[in-house]
Amino acid sequence: MTLKDHRVVIIGGSSGIGLATAKAAIAQGARVVIAGRSSEKLEKAQAQIDSESLQAFQLDNKKEEAIRAFFKQVGSFDHLFTPGASYVRGPVTADTDIAQSCFEGKFWPQYFAAKHALPYLSKQGSIVLMSGAFGQRPLADGASYAACNGAIESLGKALAVELSPIRVNVVSPGTIRTPFRSDEGEAANRELAYEAYKQMCALKRVGDPEDVAHSVIYLMTNRYTTGSTLFPDGGYILS
Repeated sequence: MTLKDHRVVIIGGSSGIGLATAKAAIAQGARVVIAGRSSEKLEKAQAQIDSESLQAFQLDNKKEEAIRAFFKQVGSFDHLFTPGASYVRGPVTADTDIAQSCFEGKFWPQYFAAKHALPYLSKQGSIVLMSGAFGQRPLADGASYAACNGAIESLGKALAVELSPIRVNVVSPGTIRTPFRSDEGEAANRELAYEAYKQMCALKRVGDPEDVAHSVIYLMTNRYTTGSTLFPDGGYILS
């Protein structure tokens, strides 16, 4: 149960969880396609991995037609992972555009990725969607974000039934320490959020991208797992 000689597509693979998954898949002998909005991040990812087994494509995954064209260009492959997302979190009283951003930047891009991947995806292959543990244990400032994550988990179950024998699963991380660009104040706020998360999860630490990548690789390679959601969250939903 490895990815040797398999072809893996990761939309949102130029940094963070997606990049960690690309590295792990290539280490198992897979050929990997990463896609993302930023050409700069894609170039940096290629420089980090520096392997002939890696291809990179620029893609705005908020546009359905761009997703359709992307898969046509990529051609046949075995596994799809869709961590790429862009959204703003806010309470139910927030402006409508904030509430809609979670679905426009996280739910619909994954829905359309699954839809347009189908003509090219191996019948023995898999799809791994990404939600977030906030959907199972929401806080007081993210009603639409929690709803979006719940919708993605329901989508995973529905697609597992509809697309069988293609396996469809969901990975639902907790807070993960990933590189980010921000001013000094935002960086300080992020560190405060990390410290708060440590107190909210059983393992008392923030996750690393590799923690989630390990779960994704498992979901790609275990041939008897479908319709499941895994929570690499350090025990956040238990505390």
